[in-house]
Amino acid sequence: MRLKLLWVGKTQESWVRTGIEEYAGRVRRYCPLEILEAREEKGAQAAAMRERECERLSKLLPKGARLVVLDERGEGMTSPEFAGFLSRSRDQGISDLVFAIGGAYGFTDSFRGQAFKAISLSRMTLTHQMVRVFLLEQIYRGFTIMNGEPYHHE
Repeated sequence: MRLKLLWVGKTQESWVRTGIEEYAGRVRRYCPLEILEAREEKGAQAAAMRERECERLSKLLPKGARLVVLDERGEGMTSPEFAGFLSRSRDQGISDLVFAIGGAYGFTDSFRGQAFKAISLSRMTLTHQMVRVFLLEQIYRGFTIMNGEPYHHE
């Protein structure tokens, strides 16, 4: 199984980039990981920005990939439940599992409709920049849980 992370915009803060690099390196010990950025739209109404950003994200989706969107209205999971989701995806022979993080205004309904699953990392509102690190950390944690490694504590 290959993982792809799609998100809107460049990572602005150096400390966020450092976190992304740290956890991306850890995840790559378990499976191939590719991170793709779609250009952020600026200077338009929220709906127009969301539409253009989702068009760009759609162009980055591999054919036949299983799409998971990070969305505040998505399903909340514990880390062990998320590890189970990763494990089931791998065991079902999913070749490309894609996680998408939208821009400041989220996803269009049509892009969200393409997703196999919507996941919420928190009931709180998080910046789309920090979600990048949180998602990578949870993917890494999921793999350590799947492999019985001591990173996760119950």
